[in-house]
Amino acid sequence: QVQLVESGGGLVQAGGSLRLSCAASGRTFRTYAMGWFRQAPGKEREFVAAINWSGSSTDYADSVKGRFTISRASAKNTVYLQMNSLKPEDTAVYYCAASRLTVLTRSEYDYWGQGTQVTVSS
Repeated sequence: QVQLVESGGGLVQAGGSLRLSCAASGRTFRTYAMGWFRQAPGKEREFVAAINWSGSSTDYADSVKGRFTISRASAKNTVYLQMNSLKPEDTAVYYCAASRLTVLTRSEYDYWGQGTQVTVSS
């Protein structure tokens, strides 16, 4: 079993930056692929970024490519999402997720955090 707790959300002006953290419990965290998703009001949850078990491969949604960076610190059981050049359309609840797969995936996730709110003002 893996438990995920996100932090780092908040209110920021357009053009600003935030770093989200996802702290994971469980000894098998190091073997899991990890991902970030977001859900804006009235919209479906969408994929944002993913990282494989070793951190050697990453994947990004086109809408965040070049602005967001996903990384992991396995020794700390933590995954990060560095968000730069934020736009009002990035406003959403951001969720961390863990996949028992070791490779990148945009859909096969088994565990989810409770989410953290990111609000970008114009």
